Amino acid sequence: MPAAAEEAEEAELRLVVVTGMSGAGRSTAADNLEDLGWYVVDNLPPNVLPEVCRQARQNGIARLAVVLDVRTRSFFEQLATMFADLAKVGTLPEILYLEASDDVIVRRQESVRRPHPLQGDGRLLDGITRERELLATLRAAADLVIDTSSLNVHQLGARVRHAYGGEGFDQLRVTLLSFGFKNGVPVDADMVVDVRFLPNPHWVPELRPQTGLSRPVSEYVLGQDGAEPFLQHLQGLLEVVSVGYLREGKRFATIAVGCTGGKHRSTAISEEFARRLRASGRPATVLHRDLGRE
Repeated sequence: MPAAAEEAEEAELRLVVVTGMSGAGRSTAADNLEDLGWYVVDNLPPNVLPEVCRQARQNGIARLAVVLDVRTRSFFEQLATMFADLAKVGTLPEILYLEASDDVIVRRQESVRRPHPLQGDGRLLDGITRERELLATLRAAADLVIDTSSLNVHQLGARVRHAYGGEGFDQLRVTLLSFGFKNGVPVDADMVVDVRFLPNPHWVPELRPQTGLSRPVSEYVLGQDGAEPFLQHLQGLLEVVSVGYLREGKRFATIAVGCTGGKHRSTAISEEFARRLRASGRPATVLHRDLGRE
């Protein structure tokens, strides 16, 4: 094969490193990637990753996902060297980081009666704390962070499919995440916007039991003064930011839209903004974190 053709083929390899907290859903994410046609390798020694990438390109594998966790402890010592070696062979890895709160991880680990890999002779929480410290650098460098604390396996699968399925990898893929401030700000948000400046349908008796997914509530929220300019300015801001994100190699953005409880205003605004993004040709999906929790 001519050298130019080999270089073109090498440039097509897409590598995703799947990592994150034990019990946060790495296996579920990996299973969904495999269902999407990715070639998935679990617990690979990091020093052989550059060679695996070369072999993948030679064998026509265009999408490679590698699951790395604290069992591969040497990975964290070799992280800088490994990424430098990958850059030399023309591969810039994307990092998918799975996150969850301590109480959720404890509940999940106890439900499967499995000790934490860093627990040793201590408590489960001790192992979780050590793991967070060990993974801090990776989390800070992650291209996409997904907090699975309030997600079931189907919702996590939907997030993975939105981010890594289909075409359009040269576009910024947006997830709109509605939430209620009373339940805390999402830890995996790239941008947080507050729509509590809009009148609350909670105080309209006939709208109170409904949600932002219903037409009456949506029309009420979107018909308020300020709603339309807000949506227009948010879309303009995203267009500006997306240019920089893509230039820096970031293909995903999670925009958290918050109101008081996450039932009416944030839900309606998220759905409408996602509709406008899709109409403009940008991949967008919606997740309502707190809907049903009120």
